[in-house]
Amino acid sequence: MTDQLHEECGIFGVYAPKAYDIARDVYYGLYALQHRGQESCGIVVNEDGIFHSHKDPGQVSQVFTTEELNRFPKGTMAVGHVRYGTTGGNNRNNCQPMEVNHQKGKMALAHNGNISNAYELRQTLELSGAIFHSTSDTEIIAYILTRERLKAPSIEEALLSAMPYLEGAYSLVLMSAAKLIIARDPHGFRPLCFGKKADGTYIAASETCALEAVGAEYIRDVEPGEVVIFSEEGVRSVTLHCGTKEHRICIFEYIYFARPDSVIEGVSVHSARLKAGEILARTYPVIADVVIGVPDSGLDAALGYSRFSGIPYGIGFIKNKYIGRTFIAPSQDERDSGVRIKLNPVRETVEGKRVVLVDDSIVRGTTSGRIVRLLRDAGAKEIHVRISSPPFISPCYYGTDIDAKDKLVACQHTMSEIRQMIGADSLGYLPLKYLHELVGHDGYCRACFSGEYATPVPEITSKERFEKRLSEKENATF
Repeated sequence: MTDQLHEECGIFGVYAPKAYDIARDVYYGLYALQHRGQESCGIVVNEDGIFHSHKDPGQVSQVFTTEELNRFPKGTMAVGHVRYGTTGGNNRNNCQPMEVNHQKGKMALAHNGNISNAYELRQTLELSGAIFHSTSDTEIIAYILTRERLKAPSIEEALLSAMPYLEGAYSLVLMSAAKLIIARDPHGFRPLCFGKKADGTYIAASETCALEAVGAEYIRDVEPGEVVIFSEEGVRSVTLHCGTKEHRICIFEYIYFARPDSVIEGVSVHSARLKAGEILARTYPVIADVVIGVPDSGLDAALGYSRFSGIPYGIGFIKNKYIGRTFIAPSQDERDSGVRIKLNPVRETVEGKRVVLVDDSIVRGTTSGRIVRLLRDAGAKEIHVRISSPPFISPCYYGTDIDAKDKLVACQHTMSEIRQMIGADSLGYLPLKYLHELVGHDGYCRACFSGEYATPVPEITSKERFEKRLSEKENATF
């Protein structure tokens, strides 16, 4: 895990009444979701039951050149995916959508989330003869779904039968030869919505910003435990009967993951971040000259802090747009240079000023320390750091790459020690007790801030746990 949190994944699906250049809509949708994953991406187009696909490591603009897009035929259905993997390494076998050919037909599956009982499920499947070609938990979903499809009368019935086996977070887009199906886990950890274009084409996506990118009008979010089917028969919905489950949308979608122009379950991400800044201003007031935010997800919270406190808002950093959010360099010196390449302070804004610096989170503290040093070097007189989330004290098993307490600075140090480590004059986190104000209800997951989980805690959590198993098998003596 790097000092910056990684996104999970973004999923996108299209069901059209007649064939058209559908791959381009998926391309635009994935571009809008690029912030959710930058390791790899893929598109699968359905042309009268024949699947055409292209997927590779890299960002959308790198993988899908004009030449590659032109190779796709016209189609009536398609699925797309951008990936940052919380299970499995970054190689082509783990790229999605995942395609399966089985006795009853074809299937393409795109997944956002993390199956917390993936290790146990994979062991059971392997003992029954399953052979895996990837180290992604998405292939585990595909195996269970295929197994259930052999017994079920339809693909949607198979999905409903498969869902009780899966613990954790999953939002899915599933394409068969004749249907596009979307589904969300019973807790609703990860967002999923759908909309409609003027010509009757339905669009499903992780965020509303992707609907707008292709000219679709938002209809509604998929409910937790709901399966929505798009077919020639129209649109229909079925719900998994699994008893009462607590609604647990990931609160960090609003703080960091989602784009600020998206709306998740009726709550504007931009408004939630403004509220976070307001809470910080009233909880940790300070006498200062300017409020600045760390691009990108700290900007809205900084604006909220400024509005509530009356301290002027300023542009404190210029971000290099050609370096992704997951930029990693191998050595300490190169990491320090990397921060300077990615962010450059605006000296005119901060020189000689008492600065309030707003960011979304502190993971290990090293990047926060580098950013504070950049402001010191630019002449800032005082630096008061405000964080628009509570301290991370527990691992996340639902799609964020926080997999060990020993990597979390808040588990090892007091707030005073963290303040000294990053070189700030003061430090304030968003208090856990006010977190609900961001969304206006208590139906959200805050496990990484509280240690309270909605599902059983897995014993083995490493992202590379399946790679390690493969390595052990290769070195075994038979």
